Amino acid sequence: MTKIISFIMAIITTLYMFVSCGKIPGKVKDENTTAAPEETQSETVSEEPSSIPVEEEQSTTREETTTGSPEVSLTETETEETSSVPGVPEPDTTEKETEETPVSKTLTLYIDGKEMPVTWEDNKSVNALSELSADGLTVQMSMYGGFEQVGSLGASLPRDDKQMSTAYGDIVLYQGNQIVIFYGSNSWSYTSLGHINLSQSEMTELLSNGDTQVKLIYG
Repeated sequence: MTKIISFIMAIITTLYMFVSCGKIPGKVKDENTTAAPEETQSETVSEEPSSIPVEEEQSTTREETTTGSPEVSLTETETEETSSVPGVPEPDTTEKETEETPVSKTLTLYIDGKEMPVTWEDNKSVNALSELSADGLTVQMSMYGGFEQVGSLGASLPRDDKQMSTAYGDIVLYQGNQIVIFYGSNSWSYTSLGHINLSQSEMTELLSNGDTQVKLIYG
């Protein structure tokens, strides 16, 4: 009986120890797990403030960068619009160049209203005759010697008289104030003015049948 009671007491004591050991570790684990989150939260709280200013600075920098770029594009757009404004015609330099280019003028000779194909000399006498004919010059011609017609110009021109033998179609200046047109030949001191490019028969037909009228126009 005594052994049974001792055995029961031993079992109770062992159970009590197991129960006691099971409760104590549980409490320690609860305390450890409860404290851990507090430390984690405190660390998180302490780390968060340091990241906020950085994000604000970065966002501010991005705003400044994006704010500056449109100004550049606007300036470029304004420059392009200034260079070519829609609806405004650009200056036409072609017209100015055309206006500045002098118009070529020629001295034209008519006999009784018919234009003659003339090759003029390049000298001071022809230049002066051209100026004299700027408003039109009419000369009444007269037959002389059976080989020419001669008429007064009404003004004296520069001359460079030389002894020469003329031929049909030649135009000369005589004594500085008379124009002579030949349909034959003669030898005298003249200043050459030009030549009518027609045959001898054509010149004879024009000048051998009576006095004629010569008109000179420079324009």
